[in-house]
Amino acid sequence: MTFELQSSTTAAAEQLHRKLAALGQDGYDLAACERYAAQIDEINRLKAERGAVVLAHNYQRPEIFEVADFIGDSLELARKAREVRGAEIIVFCGVHFMAETAKVFNPERMVLLPDRRAGCSLAESVTAEALAERKAELREIYPDLKVVSYVNCTADVKALSDACCTSANALKVAEAIDSEHVLFVPDQNLANYVQSQTRKQIISWDGNCYVHHQITPDEVNKVKRAIPGIKVLAHPECRTDVLRLADAVLSTSAMVRYAETSAADKFLVVTECGLSDRLLMEIPNKHFYKSCKLCRYMKMITLGGTLDSLRNLRFEIELPDDVRQGARRALERMLELGA
Repeated sequence: MTFELQSSTTAAAEQLHRKLAALGQDGYDLAACERYAAQIDEINRLKAERGAVVLAHNYQRPEIFEVADFIGDSLELARKAREVRGAEIIVFCGVHFMAETAKVFNPERMVLLPDRRAGCSLAESVTAEALAERKAELREIYPDLKVVSYVNCTADVKALSDACCTSANALKVAEAIDSEHVLFVPDQNLANYVQSQTRKQIISWDGNCYVHHQITPDEVNKVKRAIPGIKVLAHPECRTDVLRLADAVLSTSAMVRYAETSAADKFLVVTECGLSDRLLMEIPNKHFYKSCKLCRYMKMITLGGTLDSLRNLRFEIELPDDVRQGARRALERMLELGA
């Protein structure tokens, strides 16, 4: 029995090594993959034992994808969190505001975030108190003002919003909401992109995702010059001067669909580097190049931390009822307007 178990683990490690070695990154030698394979096996055992599901964002480490029951962008994960059935525990491999969204839709379930430090610089750029003050000021000028909050914000900010949005449906929500004046928080770059696509007045908050904001036109142009004909896919959290160089401006999951269906076979993926890893693993017959940065918060989630979270049931997300109900109203409004 011991020999059979060791052989099975070794085979799983070798298979994982072949898969992750294709990414061309350090840290995925056979010894590391043996450790990961053992952790994956234990996580899957605990998932079955505890009735747990693992939701993972596109920006997670590639080994996290191996234990995820669902991988997606913020919109897909919000929908999935809303639709979870037959699970007592949700382990959210993402950042804090995403785990909060899962809790908003699942108040009766335990929602765990493997590392409590996994926050978001963009979410931290707006507080509920600051939003309430700014909203009151602007409504003196624009009585019809509505607040649309990008999902990259805390639950108490969502609760003060008329609707939420994601990068995938931001324009749809802004266009559909019943106001000509929209205060868009907290991402200024995404607000600017929406403004470029609509006749409505979009009033932006002074916030940005440090990962996307650091990507420059020079970095993109360098790759375009080196690989003529490459398709550039950029996330709308990027700066306007970067978006002008893109063949398509897309959410992360829309990038996956674009790459799958496009006749092109070479793509420059301009977003957090984790998406490039997913694309390389899922579409091995095409070529993906990076003009990206790593999100230090997303990378705080590790396979070992996920195992510890399931084993010891930590760290649990809890929300006051009034905040949860307000955030749910704004999220449901997003799903309605952005359908």
